[in-house]
Amino acid sequence: MAPDPDFSLPASGFPASSTLPPDGASGSGSGAELPSHIGRYRVVRRLGEGATSDVFLCHDEFTARDVAVKRVRNWGDATRSGMAPAMRDAFFAAEASLAGRLQHPNVVQILDAVFDAESPYLVMECVPGVTLKHFCRADRLLPLDQIVELGFKCAMALAYCFRQGLIHRDVKPANLLAVLDEHGQAVDVKVSDFGSALHLNSDRTQVHRVGSLAYMPPEQVEGGDVDGRSDQYALGAVLYHLIAGKPPFEAPSQMALMHQIYTLTPKPLTELRDGVVPEMDAVIQRTLAKRPEDRFPDWDSFARALSELVSKQLIPLARFTEVKDSERFSLLRALEFFADFGDIELWEVVRRARWRRYPVGHHLFKKGSEGNSVHILALGTVEVVREGRQVAVLGAGTSVGEMAYLAPNPELRRHATDVRVTEVCTSVSFTPQLIGSLSGECQHRFDRAFIKVLVRRLHAAHEQLAHPRRIL
Repeated sequence: MAPDPDFSLPASGFPASSTLPPDGASGSGSGAELPSHIGRYRVVRRLGEGATSDVFLCHDEFTARDVAVKRVRNWGDATRSGMAPAMRDAFFAAEASLAGRLQHPNVVQILDAVFDAESPYLVMECVPGVTLKHFCRADRLLPLDQIVELGFKCAMALAYCFRQGLIHRDVKPANLLAVLDEHGQAVDVKVSDFGSALHLNSDRTQVHRVGSLAYMPPEQVEGGDVDGRSDQYALGAVLYHLIAGKPPFEAPSQMALMHQIYTLTPKPLTELRDGVVPEMDAVIQRTLAKRPEDRFPDWDSFARALSELVSKQLIPLARFTEVKDSERFSLLRALEFFADFGDIELWEVVRRARWRRYPVGHHLFKKGSEGNSVHILALGTVEVVREGRQVAVLGAGTSVGEMAYLAPNPELRRHATDVRVTEVCTSVSFTPQLIGSLSGECQHRFDRAFIKVLVRRLHAAHEQLAHPRRIL
């Protein structure tokens, strides 16, 4: 029998999951009596347990929301805790130090850390779903485009963590939480469990040679130096497992598994699952290179490679009009309009805007209609027609319909021209009400971007009046 792919060196013992168990599962794997409260948090039920800690679904009466509380067992009894005190302290301190620090839509937030002499605990965001380990079985595999989407979001989240000075060091399916919709479909993902993380900017003594063997790169197995490319290998191994239904390497013993990690090349994914194209296999295989320098040079390069699998239609889309989140984020980053938007604001636009792909001949606006939306072209071109004559051709990065947002009265919001698609275009559109519902920071960046657009147009109009021959 092959060893458990989540075998850790050494295992932190802190269960990662802050997800709700699937329907029909109680999550009460322990016979221990359920506490009524942990600190100020009212305990609802047990979600899971590990070697040294338990996770509870709790309700915070103060904020009126559910949270996940991870409480360490037997903290004061080294013989019963299952871990050397110094190592146990290091793991708890590593995660506790991140309370309130990580603010990313694809990273589980650590809301609070309480050091109690008997049982210290962490308070985390509660995620409605399951871990990606649920989808690693051959009879539960996700569609390929969904796997690429989740991989892209994990890559962007880990890139964010790396910019905060963190290397996760234990990226595995059980530490990646899938957010499910009402139909049980995985629509989002969050990275969790930073107990093994290496803090690059910390002076604190940190534990080395940690992680889960099946997803560890050679340099981490042998206890060498690690960087962001080590987490990249681990995420590549997770994606391999999600695609193939098995990890890149399997062996009857841990020593044999370590030998494979050092010496063997994983089987091509094209041989393990229908629909995997060579380009997709090449992306995953590159992350699994033995030497860090043979992997992608940085997280952005890896995320871009995943996004291009979608944008180049190497993975079929469910519908022509659908625009995947990975493609959305990459498109926004490339547009001058969004140059001053940070990752957090970009993800807000990705999720809140209306994204559509329009065929040639479709009218974004018709003359005489009242404007009710702003369109920003991410791809393709449109023509502006006045009285049957083409007066302008607009391409990627151009905004049209700003008067719907900026005009003080309905009459000024009536379109004086037709705007028609001349090359298949991807549009990001907003209504004034939607822009008004965005975060204050996001609205501020929109306002600045619109001001830049209007200044450029005023300058062009001035030049045309002052130098009509030059313009013509």
